[in-house]
Amino acid sequence: MKRQLIQTEGAEKRPSAAPLPRSARQEACADESEGILFALAQAVEQRDSITAGHCEGLALTSLALGVGLCLDRPSLLALYRGGYLHDIGKVGIPDSILFKPGPLTAEEWVVMRSHAARGEEICRHVKSFAQVLPIIRHHHERWDGSGYPDGLRGEQIPLLARVLQIVDIYDALTNPRPYKPAFTAKHALRVIEEETVRGWRDPEIVKVFFSIHSAVIVKVAGYSRRAEFDLEAMRASLTNLTQAFKPGVAVSSLDLGFLENPVLA
Repeated sequence: MKRQLIQTEGAEKRPSAAPLPRSARQEACADESEGILFALAQAVEQRDSITAGHCEGLALTSLALGVGLCLDRPSLLALYRGGYLHDIGKVGIPDSILFKPGPLTAEEWVVMRSHAARGEEICRHVKSFAQVLPIIRHHHERWDGSGYPDGLRGEQIPLLARVLQIVDIYDALTNPRPYKPAFTAKHALRVIEEETVRGWRDPEIVKVFFSIHSAVIVKVAGYSRRAEFDLEAMRASLTNLTQAFKPGVAVSSLDLGFLENPVLA
């Protein structure tokens, strides 16, 4: 017998599903918005095969530096998300500028530098990204006030932006770009040290980065490049790092559940 497709007269109707409460609808919309933005950030990254995987590595290394600085969990989560979203504004930068093998012209630099403010604007409507927005906007500021987009100096620059900035620079130096080959870790550290002496970087954050580089940063980079991400190895390394920076404090399990899904954290 063929399935009856049209409901016959007098047949009992199924009650319609109850609508979601307003708070649940808002939460579902927020999760969807976050997911779309993370997907957009990864799409920006995939425009260039050289930088594919850059966001994940940056997110994990920023997280490690945040643990070394003894930041709280909300700050760690913001750093992790910021690693993925910091360059989302590059979605509006033409390929001719983004992948130019030679130096940019003054006009091209104006366009390139707009990505920080563009990125903040793209993510501004997502309330859960409140701690991430300053990272996106200010990760190219400099300690001496010569950075962009707002020329902030010293502690005017949000702390999390200063943290991610160091990791972003290290990642850019140790990976190939259209305009340069990959530097060795030793060379990259020397450049960061020179820029700190010049007054561009926060010396205290750089000091912590250098202190955990060989024991943690190099390992974290290795975890992020594996075909299958080793969450437990990453958790163990960061837990040990927490114990090292907080002697006498027992840390049985570092709460890093957001590593499995930064959107649903």
